[in-house]
Amino acid sequence: MLLSSQLKLRHLEVFVEVARRKSVTQAAERLGMTQPAVTRALRELEAICNKPLVEKDGRGIRLSAYGEMFRDYAGRSLALTRDGVKMLRALDEAEGPKVAIGALPTVSATVVPKALAAIWEQGGRNRFSVLTGDNQHLLDLLRRGQLDVVVGRLPAPENMVGLDFDPLFYETVTVVVAPDHPLTTVSEAQLPQALFGEFPVLIPAEASIIRPVVERLFLEHGIQMPMTAIETVSSTFGRRFTLDHQAVWVISHGVVAQDLADGHLVRLPLDTGGTRGPVGLCLRTEHQLSPAAARFCATLKDQCG
Repeated sequence: MLLSSQLKLRHLEVFVEVARRKSVTQAAERLGMTQPAVTRALRELEAICNKPLVEKDGRGIRLSAYGEMFRDYAGRSLALTRDGVKMLRALDEAEGPKVAIGALPTVSATVVPKALAAIWEQGGRNRFSVLTGDNQHLLDLLRRGQLDVVVGRLPAPENMVGLDFDPLFYETVTVVVAPDHPLTTVSEAQLPQALFGEFPVLIPAEASIIRPVVERLFLEHGIQMPMTAIETVSSTFGRRFTLDHQAVWVISHGVVAQDLADGHLVRLPLDTGGTRGPVGLCLRTEHQLSPAAARFCATLKDQCG
């Protein structure tokens, strides 16, 4: 019997969503299906593969070893199918296909808006959508075909399965405060000891790509991770809280570059050279970019080159 007569797109959609959420209930809600229908689709897919793809994990479920092996293949196949459908549908749309961009905070206020502004000034009238968020969430959407490109720091190797990375520039983490903060009067030699004493501290959330970089920075300077730190990847919240409440904000330089240039925030003289890392484009390995998406990527490269 031909595989095409057994395997349906619905099987892949169900499996990818269950793998993402580790829950049949949540997957059913997301897909607009009943729980029995999701379970039935999983069982049918397991029968087609002749391998168990999920297994019980306490009150929930998790992928089996076979499921982990199959996950990337299913995700890429589904993403490629969506790419093809989106491309064909767009052929009859006067405005062209929409380009979906994922932007980490470090670039959402700098190179991404500049690139889109440059395209507009050059006469480009394509439709763009820009989604910000943490690295893990954006890469998950990229693999599922819901984003065309993610712009941000180079992810960890284990998060790059099925993806390619094209570097644009290098960036460090920086430590900033309000201009009138008491720590601006502390010498560089005294700074590590005085840094996180009596002031609130903002650090990237655990899911963020620079959290391990920040933890390594603290370790290098002999600074203990603050137990009561506020975790956030929101530039709006971080900026406001830092200015209003004498907070110390540890963040990617790109997020606060304009604030530093304008004098709204001040960088503390803590050596962060060891946090330098590449920022670039994450793309699905098999993904054929639309002309508009390719133009966006090329414009970013021109601006950062």
